[in-house]
Amino acid sequence: MKIKSQKDFWAGMMFIAVGVGFAIGAFNYSFGQSARPGPGYFPFGLGILLAILGALTTFEALTIETDDGEPIGGVAWKPLLIIVGATVMFGVLLPRLGMAISLPLLVIVSAMAGDEFHWGEAIANAAILTIGSWAVFIYGLNLTIPLWPTIFASASAG
Repeated sequence: MKIKSQKDFWAGMMFIAVGVGFAIGAFNYSFGQSARPGPGYFPFGLGILLAILGALTTFEALTIETDDGEPIGGVAWKPLLIIVGATVMFGVLLPRLGMAISLPLLVIVSAMAGDEFHWGEAIANAAILTIGSWAVFIYGLNLTIPLWPTIFASASAG
């Protein structure tokens, strides 16, 4: 069988591998029951869905003809390193600076990896994602994620 779209084929294979990996990794946790799912329930379901999406993408890459076969290009090192660096920076800064500072920094630095960076859009995205993350994780789920830098933590709790 001939690969008709290299990009879609390899993306599908990656989705399948990651999905199967998550599904297998979920067996290390309790599944619980449908009414009271355990910690392995969600990653297993998500892994299966990702693997199915990968299979559909791979099938499409093998059946739908493209003009040039959509070859895979080179690795975009600069955006890759910026995104990985921003994620590491977030992990290091979150316990020290809290979500209110480290999440906007993550969003703005990550946005700089794109070709069309605009300060206004990056700041708006950072504000919306920070407020949404606070609402879901700190207010809604009551997780113990620091909201403010540790020097202000005793004065106001999330």
